[in-house]
Amino acid sequence: MPTIDTDLRPVHRVAVLRSIDAVDAVRPSDLDRPTPCAEWTLTGLLAHMTAQHHGFAAAARGNGADEATWKAETVTDAVRADPAGTYAKAAHDVLDAFADDGVMETTFALPEFGPDATFPGALAVGFHFVDYAVHGWDVAASLGAAYELPADVVSAVLPLAMAIPDGDFRDSAPSPFGRAVNGSATTDFDRILAHLGRRPDWRQP
Repeated sequence: MPTIDTDLRPVHRVAVLRSIDAVDAVRPSDLDRPTPCAEWTLTGLLAHMTAQHHGFAAAARGNGADEATWKAETVTDAVRADPAGTYAKAAHDVLDAFADDGVMETTFALPEFGPDATFPGALAVGFHFVDYAVHGWDVAASLGAAYELPADVVSAVLPLAMAIPDGDFRDSAPSPFGRAVNGSATTDFDRILAHLGRRPDWRQP
């Protein structure tokens, strides 16, 4: 990911709020649906998304090194009981944490990148922005629903997403993205999805 010298929080906020809207349509009967992320049902995807919000919020507050904060298993039961409410609470928590003065200069501990891994706040916000620009689409696609981000959000996330390298390492379990997909991108957002291992024309089996 390139060096980030602008404040991404306004466009990041829009992306996260759109993801809340997507998850708000989820009902308990939907939770066993497949998702564009082949290893996850909708329960698994929402647990991952919720736990990541908790982890990034903790990191913004100086407590990201606690690996337990990032574990999806800790929120799976809550997601199953109340998918929309559990997700929205976590999403608003990370938005509140990112809104604090000085967060862009804060050092984020992100243990999922490796032991003792730390990153400047601006870069960490960029990581989270890319994830939630596409995870909102993942949820909507799982439901067969339309999903669209504003043009300024897509323009902001495009260079960040396209700067993520592709290669054999994406086949390993720790990689957050599958290999880039060729041939099905017709818009800038489709390009983002395809580069991050999604098929923009994915539909429920």
